[in-house]
Amino acid sequence: MEKILITTSFGLESLVKFQLRDMGYEDYQVSDGLISLEGDLSDLAKLNINLRHADRVYLELASFKAMDFEELYDKVKKISWQDILNEDSNFIVNARSYKSKLFSLRSIQSISEKAIIDKLKTYYKKNIFEKSAERVKIEVMIEKNIAKVCIDTSGDGLHKRGYREGTVKAPLRENLAVALVDLSFYNPDRFLFDGFCGSGTILIEAARKARNIAPGIDRNFDFTKFNFINPKFFKDAKKEAMEKIDYSKKLNILGSDISGKAIELAKQNAINAGVEEDISFITRDFGSVALADDYGIFISNPPYGMRLSDLDLKEIYKKINYKLAKLDTWSLYFITADEKFDRAFKRKISKKRKLYNGGQKVDFYQYFGKKPD
Repeated sequence: MEKILITTSFGLESLVKFQLRDMGYEDYQVSDGLISLEGDLSDLAKLNINLRHADRVYLELASFKAMDFEELYDKVKKISWQDILNEDSNFIVNARSYKSKLFSLRSIQSISEKAIIDKLKTYYKKNIFEKSAERVKIEVMIEKNIAKVCIDTSGDGLHKRGYREGTVKAPLRENLAVALVDLSFYNPDRFLFDGFCGSGTILIEAARKARNIAPGIDRNFDFTKFNFINPKFFKDAKKEAMEKIDYSKKLNILGSDISGKAIELAKQNAINAGVEEDISFITRDFGSVALADDYGIFISNPPYGMRLSDLDLKEIYKKINYKLAKLDTWSLYFITADEKFDRAFKRKISKKRKLYNGGQKVDFYQYFGKKPD
Protein backbone atom coordinates (compact mmCIF):
# COMPACT_ATOMS: atom_id res chain seq x y z
CA MET A 1 0.00 0.00 0.00
CA GLU A 2 1.09 3.57 -0.73
CA LYS A 3 0.76 6.67 1.46
CA ILE A 4 -1.29 9.34 -0.33
CA LEU A 5 -1.62 12.96 0.83
CA ILE A 6 -4.42 15.26 -0.33
CA THR A 7 -4.15 19.00 0.25
CA THR A 8 -7.06 21.41 0.32
CA SER A 9 -7.85 24.95 1.45
CA PHE A 10 -8.53 25.51 5.13
CA GLY A 11 -12.24 25.04 5.79
CA LEU A 12 -12.82 22.49 3.02
CA GLU A 13 -11.34 19.42 4.73
CA SER A 14 -14.74 18.04 5.74
CA LEU A 15 -16.00 18.22 2.16
CA VAL A 16 -13.00 16.24 0.91
CA LYS A 17 -13.57 13.74 3.72
CA PHE A 18 -17.25 13.29 2.81
CA GLN A 19 -16.41 12.70 -0.84
CA LEU A 20 -13.73 10.18 0.05
CA ARG A 21 -16.33 8.33 2.11
CA ASP A 22 -18.76 8.38 -0.82
CA MET A 23 -16.01 7.00 -3.07
CA GLY A 24 -15.55 4.04 -0.72
CA TYR A 25 -12.47 5.14 1.22
CA GLU A 26 -12.81 4.43 4.93
CA ASP A 27 -9.46 4.82 6.63
CA TYR A 28 -8.13 8.39 6.40
CA GLN A 29 -6.73 11.03 8.74
CA VAL A 30 -7.72 14.68 8.60
CA SER A 31 -5.72 17.70 9.78
CA ASP A 32 -5.63 21.37 8.80
CA GLY A 33 -5.54 21.51 5.02
CA LEU A 34 -4.42 17.88 4.71
CA ILE A 35 -6.03 14.45 4.39
CA SER A 36 -3.88 11.31 4.35
CA LEU A 37 -4.83 7.77 3.42
CA GLU A 38 -3.39 4.50 2.19
CA GLY A 39 -4.11 3.22 -1.29
CA ASP A 40 -2.76 1.70 -4.47
CA LEU A 41 -1.08 3.57 -7.31
CA SER A 42 -4.35 3.22 -9.24
CA ASP A 43 -6.02 5.41 -6.58
CA LEU A 44 -3.91 8.35 -7.74
CA ALA A 45 -5.89 8.39 -10.98
CA LYS A 46 -9.28 8.06 -9.26
CA LEU A 47 -8.53 10.81 -6.75
CA ASN A 48 -7.11 13.30 -9.24
CA ILE A 49 -10.03 12.85 -11.63
CA ASN A 50 -12.84 12.85 -9.06
CA LEU A 51 -11.96 15.08 -6.09
CA ARG A 52 -13.95 18.31 -6.32
CA HIS A 53 -12.59 20.32 -3.40
CA ALA A 54 -8.92 19.27 -3.25
CA ASP A 55 -5.86 21.27 -4.33
CA ARG A 56 -3.37 18.49 -5.08
CA VAL A 57 -2.74 14.77 -4.62
CA TYR A 58 0.72 13.70 -3.46
CA LEU A 59 2.43 10.33 -3.30
CA GLU A 60 4.58 10.10 -0.18
CA LEU A 61 7.95 8.44 -0.82
CA ALA A 62 9.49 8.69 2.64
CA SER A 63 8.96 10.19 6.09
CA PHE A 64 11.78 10.73 8.58
CA LYS A 65 13.19 13.01 11.27
CA ALA A 66 15.55 15.71 9.94
CA MET A 67 17.36 17.73 12.59
CA ASP A 68 20.19 18.98 10.38
CA PHE A 69 21.09 19.21 6.69
CA GLU A 70 23.43 16.21 6.81
CA GLU A 71 20.58 14.04 8.03
CA LEU A 72 18.27 15.48 5.37
CA TYR A 73 20.83 14.77 2.62
CA ASP A 74 21.49 11.19 3.73
CA LYS A 75 17.81 10.25 4.02
CA VAL A 76 16.74 11.89 0.77
CA LYS A 77 19.61 10.11 -1.00
CA LYS A 78 18.48 6.80 0.51
CA ILE A 79 15.24 6.92 -1.55
CA SER A 80 15.31 4.73 -4.69
CA TRP A 81 15.19 7.66 -7.11
CA GLN A 82 16.23 5.43 -10.02
CA ASP A 83 12.81 3.74 -9.73
CA ILE A 84 11.01 7.09 -9.96
CA LEU A 85 13.05 9.31 -12.27
CA ASN A 86 14.37 8.70 -15.75
CA GLU A 87 17.83 10.04 -16.46
CA ASP A 88 16.30 13.03 -18.29
CA SER A 89 13.26 13.64 -16.06
CA ASN A 90 12.62 17.33 -15.46
CA PHE A 91 12.43 17.10 -11.69
CA ILE A 92 11.80 20.23 -9.66
CA VAL A 93 12.26 20.36 -5.88
CA ASN A 94 10.00 22.57 -3.77
CA ALA A 95 10.14 22.96 -0.01
CA ARG A 96 8.01 24.06 2.90
CA SER A 97 8.87 24.18 6.59
CA TYR A 98 6.86 24.72 9.77
CA LYS A 99 8.20 24.89 13.33
CA SER A 100 11.39 23.03 12.37
CA LYS A 101 15.12 23.45 12.87
CA LEU A 102 15.54 23.40 9.10
CA PHE A 103 13.70 26.51 8.02
CA SER A 104 15.62 27.91 5.02
CA LEU A 105 13.52 26.81 2.05
CA ARG A 106 16.30 27.54 -0.43
CA SER A 107 18.73 25.36 1.53
CA ILE A 108 16.20 22.54 1.91
CA GLN A 109 15.66 22.61 -1.84
CA SER A 110 19.33 22.69 -2.82
CA ILE A 111 20.42 19.98 -0.33
CA SER A 112 17.55 17.70 -1.41
CA GLU A 113 18.30 18.24 -5.10
CA LYS A 114 21.98 17.47 -4.52
CA ALA A 115 21.03 14.23 -2.76
CA ILE A 116 18.78 13.20 -5.66
CA ILE A 117 21.41 13.99 -8.30
CA ASP A 118 24.11 12.18 -6.36
CA LYS A 119 21.90 9.08 -6.16
CA LEU A 120 21.16 9.25 -9.90
CA LYS A 121 24.87 9.66 -10.68
CA THR A 122 25.66 6.35 -9.02
CA TYR A 123 22.90 4.59 -10.95
CA TYR A 124 23.15 6.14 -14.41
CA LYS A 125 26.97 6.56 -14.32
CA LYS A 126 26.86 10.14 -15.60
CA ASN A 127 27.43 13.60 -14.13
CA ILE A 128 25.12 15.84 -16.16
CA PHE A 129 21.33 15.43 -16.37
CA GLU A 130 19.48 17.29 -19.09
CA LYS A 131 16.04 17.51 -17.37
CA SER A 132 14.36 17.59 -20.78
CA ALA A 133 11.62 14.97 -20.39
CA GLU A 134 8.50 14.67 -18.20
CA ARG A 135 7.94 17.09 -15.33
CA VAL A 136 8.19 15.61 -11.84
CA LYS A 137 7.54 18.01 -8.99
CA ILE A 138 9.07 16.84 -5.72
CA GLU A 139 7.86 18.37 -2.47
CA VAL A 140 9.91 18.28 0.71
CA MET A 141 7.57 19.11 3.58
CA ILE A 142 9.11 19.53 7.02
CA GLU A 143 6.81 20.00 10.00
CA LYS A 144 8.08 19.90 13.58
CA ASN A 145 11.34 18.33 12.33
CA ILE A 146 9.58 15.47 10.50
CA ALA A 147 10.28 15.53 6.77
CA LYS A 148 7.96 14.05 4.19
CA VAL A 149 9.32 13.63 0.67
CA CYS A 150 6.48 13.53 -1.83
CA ILE A 151 5.76 13.50 -5.55
CA ASP A 152 3.09 15.91 -6.80
CA THR A 153 0.92 13.67 -8.97
CA SER A 154 -1.50 16.42 -10.02
CA GLY A 155 0.80 18.89 -11.76
CA ASP A 156 -1.37 21.97 -12.14
CA GLY A 157 -3.66 22.58 -9.16
CA LEU A 158 -6.88 20.56 -9.20
CA HIS A 159 -8.94 23.76 -9.23
CA LYS A 160 -7.91 24.07 -12.89
CA ARG A 161 -10.63 21.95 -14.51
CA GLY A 162 -9.67 22.82 -18.05
CA TYR A 163 -12.89 24.47 -19.22
CA ARG A 164 -12.21 28.13 -18.42
CA GLU A 165 -11.08 30.12 -21.46
CA GLY A 166 -11.21 33.36 -19.55
CA THR A 167 -12.33 34.92 -16.30
CA VAL A 168 -13.35 38.25 -14.89
CA LYS A 169 -11.07 39.96 -12.38
CA ALA A 170 -10.64 38.22 -9.00
CA PRO A 171 -12.35 34.96 -10.06
CA LEU A 172 -13.33 32.24 -7.63
CA ARG A 173 -11.29 29.07 -7.84
CA GLU A 174 -13.36 26.22 -9.21
CA ASN A 175 -12.90 23.99 -6.15
CA LEU A 176 -14.07 26.82 -3.89
CA ALA A 177 -17.05 27.50 -6.16
CA VAL A 178 -18.28 23.91 -5.93
CA ALA A 179 -17.68 24.02 -2.17
CA LEU A 180 -20.13 26.93 -1.91
CA VAL A 181 -22.70 24.83 -3.74
CA ASP A 182 -22.12 21.86 -1.45
CA LEU A 183 -22.33 24.07 1.65
CA SER A 184 -25.70 25.40 0.50
CA PHE A 185 -29.18 23.84 0.39
CA TYR A 186 -29.02 23.53 -3.38
CA ASN A 187 -30.17 20.33 -5.04
CA PRO A 188 -31.02 19.75 -8.72
CA ASP A 189 -34.76 20.09 -8.02
CA ARG A 190 -34.44 23.72 -6.92
CA PHE A 191 -33.94 26.93 -8.90
CA LEU A 192 -30.39 28.28 -8.64
CA PHE A 193 -29.53 31.90 -9.41
CA ASP A 194 -26.34 33.99 -9.38
CA GLY A 195 -27.05 37.67 -10.01
CA PHE A 196 -23.36 38.62 -10.29
CA CYS A 197 -22.23 35.51 -12.15
CA GLY A 198 -19.11 36.90 -13.86
CA SER A 199 -17.59 34.09 -15.92
CA GLY A 200 -20.11 31.63 -14.50
CA THR A 201 -17.92 29.46 -12.29
CA ILE A 202 -20.39 28.87 -9.43
CA LEU A 203 -23.21 27.89 -11.77
CA ILE A 204 -21.03 25.74 -14.02
CA GLU A 205 -19.66 23.85 -11.03
CA ALA A 206 -23.21 23.36 -9.71
CA ALA A 207 -24.37 21.96 -13.05
CA ARG A 208 -21.38 19.65 -13.39
CA LYS A 209 -21.94 18.35 -9.84
CA ALA A 210 -25.64 17.76 -10.61
CA ARG A 211 -24.67 15.90 -13.78
CA ASN A 212 -22.00 13.93 -11.89
CA ILE A 213 -19.33 15.15 -14.30
CA ALA A 214 -15.99 14.43 -12.65
CA PRO A 215 -14.03 17.68 -12.17
CA GLY A 216 -10.81 16.35 -13.69
CA ILE A 217 -12.34 14.50 -16.61
CA ASP A 218 -11.25 17.13 -19.18
CA ARG A 219 -7.63 17.66 -18.16
CA ASN A 220 -4.25 16.00 -17.89
CA PHE A 221 -2.13 15.24 -14.82
CA ASP A 222 1.61 14.90 -14.31
CA PHE A 223 1.31 11.31 -13.05
CA THR A 224 0.22 10.09 -16.49
CA LYS A 225 3.83 10.49 -17.66
CA PHE A 226 5.54 8.92 -14.65
CA ASN A 227 7.49 5.79 -15.60
CA PHE A 228 6.39 3.89 -12.47
CA ILE A 229 2.63 4.33 -12.99
CA ASN A 230 0.75 2.09 -15.39
CA PRO A 231 -1.04 4.21 -18.07
CA LYS A 232 -3.99 1.81 -17.73
CA PHE A 233 -4.84 3.36 -14.34
CA PHE A 234 -5.70 6.72 -15.89
CA LYS A 235 -7.54 5.17 -18.83
CA ASP A 236 -9.68 2.98 -16.56
CA ALA A 237 -10.45 5.76 -14.07
CA LYS A 238 -11.49 8.14 -16.84
CA LYS A 239 -13.70 5.49 -18.47
CA GLU A 240 -15.39 4.82 -15.13
CA ALA A 241 -15.99 8.54 -14.61
CA MET A 242 -17.47 8.92 -18.10
CA GLU A 243 -19.92 6.09 -17.42
CA LYS A 244 -21.22 7.83 -14.28
CA ILE A 245 -22.30 11.07 -16.01
CA ASP A 246 -26.04 11.57 -15.60
CA TYR A 247 -28.05 13.62 -18.10
CA SER A 248 -31.46 12.45 -16.86
CA LYS A 249 -32.23 15.46 -14.65
CA LYS A 250 -33.64 18.77 -15.84
CA LEU A 251 -31.80 21.68 -14.24
CA ASN A 252 -33.13 25.20 -13.66
CA ILE A 253 -30.11 27.50 -13.36
CA LEU A 254 -29.86 31.20 -14.19
CA GLY A 255 -26.91 33.58 -14.23
CA SER A 256 -27.00 37.32 -14.85
CA ASP A 257 -24.36 40.01 -15.00
CA ILE A 258 -24.36 43.64 -16.09
CA SER A 259 -21.22 42.97 -18.17
CA GLY A 260 -21.86 41.59 -21.63
CA LYS A 261 -18.21 40.51 -21.85
CA ALA A 262 -18.57 38.47 -18.66
CA ILE A 263 -21.71 36.78 -19.98
CA GLU A 264 -19.98 35.83 -23.23
CA LEU A 265 -17.16 34.31 -21.21
CA ALA A 266 -19.65 32.44 -19.05
CA LYS A 267 -21.45 31.02 -22.08
CA GLN A 268 -18.20 29.83 -23.64
CA ASN A 269 -17.00 28.31 -20.37
CA ALA A 270 -20.32 26.47 -20.01
CA ILE A 271 -19.94 25.08 -23.53
CA ASN A 272 -16.41 23.90 -22.72
CA ALA A 273 -17.68 22.35 -19.49
CA GLY A 274 -20.44 20.43 -21.26
CA VAL A 275 -23.33 22.14 -19.42
CA GLU A 276 -24.34 24.88 -21.86
CA GLU A 277 -27.91 23.52 -22.08
CA ASP A 278 -28.32 23.51 -18.29
CA ILE A 279 -27.68 27.22 -17.60
CA SER A 280 -29.34 30.35 -18.96
CA PHE A 281 -27.06 33.39 -18.97
CA ILE A 282 -28.45 36.90 -19.48
CA THR A 283 -26.83 40.31 -19.66
CA ARG A 284 -28.87 42.27 -17.17
CA ASP A 285 -28.48 44.52 -14.18
CA PHE A 286 -29.21 42.54 -11.02
CA GLY A 287 -31.83 45.03 -9.91
CA SER A 288 -33.99 44.37 -12.97
CA VAL A 289 -34.09 40.55 -12.77
CA ALA A 290 -37.60 39.32 -11.87
CA LEU A 291 -37.65 36.78 -9.04
CA ALA A 292 -40.57 34.82 -7.60
CA ASP A 293 -40.67 33.79 -3.94
CA ASP A 294 -40.47 30.08 -4.81
CA TYR A 295 -37.81 28.45 -2.64
CA GLY A 296 -34.90 29.44 -4.86
CA ILE A 297 -31.21 29.28 -4.03
CA PHE A 298 -29.00 32.34 -4.52
CA ILE A 299 -25.19 31.84 -4.42
CA SER A 300 -22.95 34.70 -5.50
CA ASN A 301 -19.67 36.53 -5.20
CA PRO A 302 -20.93 40.13 -5.40
CA PRO A 303 -18.54 42.87 -6.59
CA TYR A 304 -16.23 44.17 -3.90
CA GLY A 305 -12.74 45.61 -3.93
CA MET A 306 -10.51 48.58 -4.48
CA ARG A 307 -12.00 49.29 -7.91
CA LEU A 308 -15.43 49.99 -6.37
CA SER A 309 -16.16 53.36 -4.82
CA ASP A 310 -18.22 53.53 -1.62
CA LEU A 311 -21.07 54.88 -3.71
CA ASP A 312 -20.93 51.92 -6.11
CA LEU A 313 -20.83 49.45 -3.23
CA LYS A 314 -23.79 51.08 -1.50
CA GLU A 315 -25.76 50.94 -4.74
CA ILE A 316 -25.03 47.22 -5.16
CA TYR A 317 -26.03 46.47 -1.58
CA LYS A 318 -29.18 48.53 -2.03
CA LYS A 319 -30.16 46.32 -4.99
CA ILE A 320 -29.35 43.16 -3.04
CA ASN A 321 -31.61 44.28 -0.20
CA TYR A 322 -34.39 45.31 -2.57
CA LYS A 323 -34.39 42.04 -4.51
CA LEU A 324 -33.56 39.46 -1.85
CA ALA A 325 -34.11 40.57 1.74
CA LYS A 326 -37.84 39.79 1.75
CA LEU A 327 -37.73 36.52 -0.20
CA ASP A 328 -38.50 34.39 2.85
CA THR A 329 -38.45 31.06 1.05
CA TRP A 330 -35.09 31.66 -0.59
CA SER A 331 -31.81 30.51 0.91
CA LEU A 332 -29.13 33.08 0.17
CA TYR A 333 -25.35 32.68 0.13
CA PHE A 334 -22.73 35.39 -0.39
CA ILE A 335 -18.96 34.99 -0.48
CA THR A 336 -17.05 38.23 -0.06
CA ALA A 337 -13.96 39.80 1.45
CA ASP A 338 -16.17 42.55 2.89
CA GLU A 339 -16.18 41.83 6.62
CA LYS A 340 -19.09 44.23 7.10
CA PHE A 341 -21.43 42.59 4.61
CA ASP A 342 -23.83 41.30 7.27
CA ARG A 343 -24.33 44.87 8.51
CA ALA A 344 -25.31 46.00 5.03
CA PHE A 345 -27.77 43.18 4.28
CA LYS A 346 -31.10 43.57 6.06
CA ARG A 347 -31.77 39.97 6.96
CA LYS A 348 -30.78 37.94 10.00
CA ILE A 349 -27.70 35.87 9.29
CA SER A 350 -27.96 32.12 9.87
CA LYS A 351 -24.30 31.21 9.70
CA LYS A 352 -20.91 32.60 8.68
CA ARG A 353 -17.96 30.49 7.62
CA LYS A 354 -14.34 31.53 7.04
CA LEU A 355 -12.87 30.24 3.77
CA TYR A 356 -9.94 31.01 1.47
CA ASN A 357 -9.91 31.82 -2.24
CA GLY A 358 -6.32 31.01 -3.06
CA GLY A 359 -4.49 32.86 -0.30
CA GLN A 360 -7.19 35.47 0.33
CA LYS A 361 -9.44 35.10 3.36
CA VAL A 362 -13.11 35.45 2.55
CA ASP A 363 -16.33 34.98 4.49
CA PHE A 364 -19.28 32.87 3.39
CA TYR A 365 -22.49 34.50 4.66
CA GLN A 366 -25.48 32.14 4.83
CA TYR A 367 -29.15 33.08 5.17
CA PHE A 368 -31.50 30.11 5.36
CA GLY A 369 -35.00 30.36 3.94
CA LYS A 370 -38.17 28.47 4.83
CA LYS A 371 -38.10 24.77 4.03
CA PRO A 372 -40.18 23.57 1.07
CA ASP A 373 -43.37 21.71 2.04
